Amino acid sequence: MDASLVKLIAANVAFVGSHFAMSHPLRAPMVRALGAGGFQISYTVVSFAALAWVYLSFSAAPGADLPGSGDIGWIAASLITLPAMILLAGSFIGNPALPTPLAEAQARAEPRGVFRVTRHPMMWAIGLWALSHLVLFWSTRTMITAAAMGILALVGARLQDKKKEALMGDAWAQWESRTSYWPRWGQLLSVGPVPLLAGTGLWLAGSWLHLWQAGIPAGVWKWLA
Repeated sequence: MDASLVKLIAANVAFVGSHFAMSHPLRAPMVRALGAGGFQISYTVVSFAALAWVYLSFSAAPGADLPGSGDIGWIAASLITLPAMILLAGSFIGNPALPTPLAEAQARAEPRGVFRVTRHPMMWAIGLWALSHLVLFWSTRTMITAAAMGILALVGARLQDKKKEALMGDAWAQWESRTSYWPRWGQLLSVGPVPLLAGTGLWLAGSWLHLWQAGIPAGVWKWLA
């Protein structure tokens, strides 16, 4: 295997592994040793350092070394990313998983918006983004990084449930009883106009910016540009 791909694998393992370790088994001892503020600073520094390693390793690895999945793959990827952006857009509204003083009250409230689909809309948005890139079968470096991000999001969502159960007790138990880890796609169109419109806007803007960031047209712009 190309040495640059080995480095990319190592960088992704470090990024995902450090997230899991600091979010779960190492969290309590780090907070005791460093305090809540020190823990947050350490978490941020380690996360950004590992992400920078991923970025640099990705940039150094060969691109477009796989045959790709053709127009069928591009159409599938474009369709997959649309619900991902809708979930992402709605994930900032009333999300008890986010660090907010309102978290417990939000967890006890009736699920609305994208939470009718899944209690982990942000994680599933990342997971679907990862899937869209795996479907393209464009490059080994993309397959490695997308797989790592998908694992981080979807395994991380399961681990987050365990952590929130311990931290929030009955409030999170109520939230789990009224929501689903697995997306209920039949509820997607009932999430309300804000996530639908904002998500569609993000989908159009993000796929348009893809050309400028990656040099590759994506989404509807692949055929309209």
